[in-house]
Amino acid sequence: MLAFAKDITKHQPATSKESENDELKQYMNYQRKLNHERLVYHALDYAKNHLQLNAKKLAGDEKKLHDYLKSAFPNSCRFADATTAMAMLRKLFNGHNSANNWYRMNAYFYAVVYDSMKRFVKIHNQLVAESPEKAKEYGASAGIPIDFDDWTYLYFPDLDFHIGRDLGYTHYPFAKRNKAIEDEIANKMQAGRSREEALKSIKDDYEMDDSSIKVLLGKPIAAEDMELFFTSAENPIYEALTAVEDGKWGLMDGESLLDHSYYMGSHLKVWEWRKREEVEADAASVLAELNKTSPK
Repeated sequence: MLAFAKDITKHQPATSKESENDELKQYMNYQRKLNHERLVYHALDYAKNHLQLNAKKLAGDEKKLHDYLKSAFPNSCRFADATTAMAMLRKLFNGHNSANNWYRMNAYFYAVVYDSMKRFVKIHNQLVAESPEKAKEYGASAGIPIDFDDWTYLYFPDLDFHIGRDLGYTHYPFAKRNKAIEDEIANKMQAGRSREEALKSIKDDYEMDDSSIKVLLGKPIAAEDMELFFTSAENPIYEALTAVEDGKWGLMDGESLLDHSYYMGSHLKVWEWRKREEVEADAASVLAELNKTSPK
């Protein structure tokens, strides 16, 4: 199973504060209608099958194939041609279908997953509106649209591979983090450093991994980057997320990081009704703590 920031095998999440907060209860009811395993499965399956079809159809026409990759894989086409993307999708698909191990991803793989899921969710939601019965056959949701931005916030550890590119939304902590990194890179480059020197100088401050740096430097994917890292499914890699906090996070007194991430997710889903700065600041602090304990 692929190891995201949270356990995608959990389909019925609950928080202790739902009875006290109607907004949170509605948000959690939405979460309980999602089947993350099936969502990831179909996103990868769709991406893999359509890449195979187009690679065969466009064989010999490199320009058209490249145009397809740019459209279907806008992030990962920077480092993966059709052959590489197919190899990565097969690894991801096989890893996802393994029940005995957790498979952790690097920035290269996260970029492929992000592209695949964003595309599939758009198609799924269109089916919900136009052919609801067909949408239900996927089993990814209970016949409702899937909020891709919300899913990204909850299940991706970061979007570092997306730094320097338009995220397409403004209200997630990832956008704030990416903008801060972009500004630091720009400032250091203006002071005379190369992009590589600038990135390496802030790497530890932002806890960026080596693969993220390589993606941002436009380095082609190497053999060592083409591997998923596994650990036994018996290893409690998400244990830190469910541990009850002792109040050091204020609002999290008696709650877990997982509880609070859902709490902040409910705020972000209706962010236009709240003070944006307050929500982003709180969510960013939770995101930072989640990244320290989540598998990468």
